[in-house]
Amino acid sequence: MKPTDNPADPFKKALTEATRALAHEGELNVTFTADPSGVAGDTMRLPQISRRMTRDEIVQARGTADALAMRVRHHDPATHARYVPSGPMARDIFEAVETARVEALGARQMPGALSNIDAKMGAEAEKRGYSQLKQPADLPLSVAAGYLLRQAMTGRDLPPAAAHAAELWRPFVTQQAGHILDTAPERLADQAAFARLARQLISDLGYGDQLGDDPDAQNDDDATEDAEPDPESGDNQARDEDEDSEDSESSPERSQERTEEERQAQVSMDDSSDDEMTEEAEAEESEAPQELPPPVSEASADYKVYTQAFDEEIGAEELAEPAELERLRAYLDKQLEPLRGAVSRLANKLQRRLQAQQNRSWEFDKEEGVLDAGRLARVVANPTTPLSFKVEKDTEFRDTVVTLLIDNSGSMRGRPISIAAICADVLARTLERSQVKVEILGFTTRAWKGGQSREQWLRDNRPALPGRLNDLRHIIYKRADAPWRRVRPNLGLMMKEGLLKENIDGEALEWAHRRLVRRAEQRRILMVISDGAPVDDSTLSVNPANYLERHLRDVIDMIEKRRQVELLAIGIGHDVTRYYSRAVTITDAEQLGGAITEQLAALFESDPRRRARAMQRGR
Repeated sequence: MKPTDNPADPFKKALTEATRALAHEGELNVTFTADPSGVAGDTMRLPQISRRMTRDEIVQARGTADALAMRVRHHDPATHARYVPSGPMARDIFEAVETARVEALGARQMPGALSNIDAKMGAEAEKRGYSQLKQPADLPLSVAAGYLLRQAMTGRDLPPAAAHAAELWRPFVTQQAGHILDTAPERLADQAAFARLARQLISDLGYGDQLGDDPDAQNDDDATEDAEPDPESGDNQARDEDEDSEDSESSPERSQERTEEERQAQVSMDDSSDDEMTEEAEAEESEAPQELPPPVSEASADYKVYTQAFDEEIGAEELAEPAELERLRAYLDKQLEPLRGAVSRLANKLQRRLQAQQNRSWEFDKEEGVLDAGRLARVVANPTTPLSFKVEKDTEFRDTVVTLLIDNSGSMRGRPISIAAICADVLARTLERSQVKVEILGFTTRAWKGGQSREQWLRDNRPALPGRLNDLRHIIYKRADAPWRRVRPNLGLMMKEGLLKENIDGEALEWAHRRLVRRAEQRRILMVISDGAPVDDSTLSVNPANYLERHLRDVIDMIEKRRQVELLAIGIGHDVTRYYSRAVTITDAEQLGGAITEQLAALFESDPRRRARAMQRGR
């Protein structure tokens, strides 16, 4: 085989063999790719390593390889699936503490591997800005729980950024579940026992309602049913005959006395049971967590939701058949056809703007490197002057993820939703060409005039000021890690008749923000495409008239203050600058080829002064 000249290949080969050994899987196929890391079947995907082999690349690859190898070796998917909770927050905590378990268990045999994982974890925590967080609400509880349990099981200090994040939640977790942290190291090797402990941790932290059915209780019921005697067996027949003979020999007075005694005993048992139940209820009430789970809205404690039982988070492919999505996408493409030139100009300008931030720079006056022709004049003027060289230097470019959150309300029907879909299509394709990951989300409601939430409210005798009173529908058109070519038809769903209903912007914005802050990218951008204020007739008919608008402003204020996400907006036919400080307005798709191109490109400018100048040129 012809040898390769890639300097990273020997490192890749060594890491592959070490990973197979750590995982105890000699046939494991290890690949290095730009796709998300993980294990699928007998293939493990690790982060790509360039020819430069930077320190960050090596740390990321080694830490990821060791973490995934430990999961392959010490994690049983069947046991995990049996105990995993059903609710989202409970599931996140369960996943985080299971990851901490397998890594802590692997560290008993290979402490050096845990050092690699610590380095990766510390770099990721720093990249996500955990060292800058000020309050617990800025960090998901699941992340903190994983950190704290990991520290308790390994006895090792956490990397600085992760340690800072863990300390934000430590008082609450220690108060509610300190005993779990103490007993966890004893159950490391038994995944089932540890899973039961993790479920208890989730319950102690206030999310017991998200655990779902207890798998051990179901197994006990099955065993009891299996152990029940066969009513037709000989033993049962003999027992019944003996009881019958005793009853026949007993006198009527004896039978009456026994009946009275049994009745008194039953009354006594009932009374004692009531007392025990009362004592248990009082004990549970006294032991209840002092700090309740986060409210419905992190931005406003005053914002209420009557019920979330009928809310829906769903993929676009689940709302229409593949053939219908292709037909709707073809309809959208027809509307894109007259705008091909404008779309190309916007795509090219956006791509140049993003790639300009990735340009390289030069270091001059070096003793070796590339000859600096610009300084040859000095040598000509004075032959004794030494030659000057220059060296190309990479400029740090923060990796970026963008979420496009699209208003799918009834007021967007017709031309506005077509413009929104076209904008999303252009931005997603262009950003992906520039190696920027894009997520596309939509928000509306499942019904007009309140749906099942309002029906529940009517059955409950119409309590006053119920809060949000409609069934949310949050749609995932494209996940950030999904390639554009696979989900391209999904945008056609916006053309589907009957999809667009009411819009509750504040909760949708919080939903998109929560998804973004979990991402590992350094720069996170949330772009809202909307036509104005939130409107839901059912909610506004029984709450103050500015109820939804006030909540939207609170959410925007929260996002801008936390600075974990950059918030931008495109107003479709309406000026949305009264809500969003960074926004542009589009009244027709033809504007994509004019001054609006410069303004859209400027929204992605990271330097505020350069962004302001670009926006001014666009006007």
